[in-house]
Amino acid sequence: MSVSTAALDSSVCAPLPVLGQDVTVPLVTGGEVTYAALDYAASAPALQRVWDDVAAYAPYYGSVHRGAGYLSQLSTDLFENSRRTVAEFLGCRADDQVVFTRSTTDSLNLLAAALPAGCQVFVYETEHHASLLPWRNARVTYLNAPRTPGQAVETLERALADRDPYGPALVCVTGASNVTGELWPVKELAAAAHAHGARIVLDAAQLAPHHPVDIAELDVDWVAFSGHKLYAPFGSGVLAGRADWLQEAEPYLAGGGASRKVARRADGGVDVDWHTTAARHEAGSPNVIGVYSIASACKALTEAGFDTLVAREQELVRRVREGLAEVPEVQVLSLFGDDAPRVGVISFVVRGWNSSHFAAALSAEYGIGVRDGLFCAHPLVRTLLGSDPQDPGECGAPEAEPGERSLNAIRVSFGAGTPDEHIERFLRAVSELVREGAQWKYRTEDGRCVPDRGEAARTL
Repeated sequence: MSVSTAALDSSVCAPLPVLGQDVTVPLVTGGEVTYAALDYAASAPALQRVWDDVAAYAPYYGSVHRGAGYLSQLSTDLFENSRRTVAEFLGCRADDQVVFTRSTTDSLNLLAAALPAGCQVFVYETEHHASLLPWRNARVTYLNAPRTPGQAVETLERALADRDPYGPALVCVTGASNVTGELWPVKELAAAAHAHGARIVLDAAQLAPHHPVDIAELDVDWVAFSGHKLYAPFGSGVLAGRADWLQEAEPYLAGGGASRKVARRADGGVDVDWHTTAARHEAGSPNVIGVYSIASACKALTEAGFDTLVAREQELVRRVREGLAEVPEVQVLSLFGDDAPRVGVISFVVRGWNSSHFAAALSAEYGIGVRDGLFCAHPLVRTLLGSDPQDPGECGAPEAEPGERSLNAIRVSFGAGTPDEHIERFLRAVSELVREGAQWKYRTEDGRCVPDRGEAARTL
């Protein structure tokens, strides 16, 4: 058994410079190696361009919308210009709003709080928990995992046609799975939703960093995504789309910035006149640095050319899939099949291995960072693994000892900053671990599989 180490075709374009690309980490077997960050689906490394832009602005930081001073005015202009940059990046319609949040999770919880009375929500069991769980105060219909894009559309159409009573409805769907990387038929799902009088929100957390997202072209009502997956640090997110439900809802947070006027009443209470702009849901001092970092990332990706970035990533996807296919013990997880288009997110299990043990060995013996667990998409991973919904296993925590089968999986993910060498090292490591076993012994400690510093598993 062997895995080809032929060089990738780098003629498409070079990886974009990111922070941490020269960081070295120790190996349990001795020495150090440059860290291979292959967990982009959790948090992508910040683009160097983003970091430089933020560093250049930092001395001029001031309170947004709060002061008459020069730095406050400069920061306010930068904040609002960032809103326009994000709107352009997403292809927003003229009357759409861009609301800045903390994350995709925060964005979808904001929308959940703004649902009109009696709204019914339709969501596939395949969603990330950020899309699956915010709708607790609504009537929710959970849709079974489809096995083809066409089946996804058909399932939604039947569910919407059968809803009773017929009233406001919202469909929530991912653009690209955080488990399989597979692209969902967003435009077709949007057409189905609108044909049945429903609206649709797109969870673009995994799509936006890998593929252009155009609200108008996809004809979705809202898009949510996170900055930390779009090569921007600092904990900011976006909810962009139609304004009416957001304008009619109570502010997500009550406080300064969300209100235009507050006055005492004769009876001792207060009257509040809330903003009708995006500020209505941006109470408190905003994260101007986080917002600016998102705008900087949007500009950087646009200027680099998304078509070129997509072409290079697809070459990496092809190489990883072909390399894993050469190892018979590896099973790649998929909903829609081998031919389904996908972004740089691939999950798999290895026959005879506990997934957490395998991921720990990749880190400790090869300096490769991947993710193991259920990826905050428990129902989907259990469906893909063919396990019972009640079987044990939780996000990132092994339930079995090293060497035993677990109900978790391993996820490798990459993007615009991934060097060819990281992919080749990963494929070589998978082959060697399967063929020769781990070099070191491992144990479970505080819910994580870690190397036992006392003893090697085999002669080094």
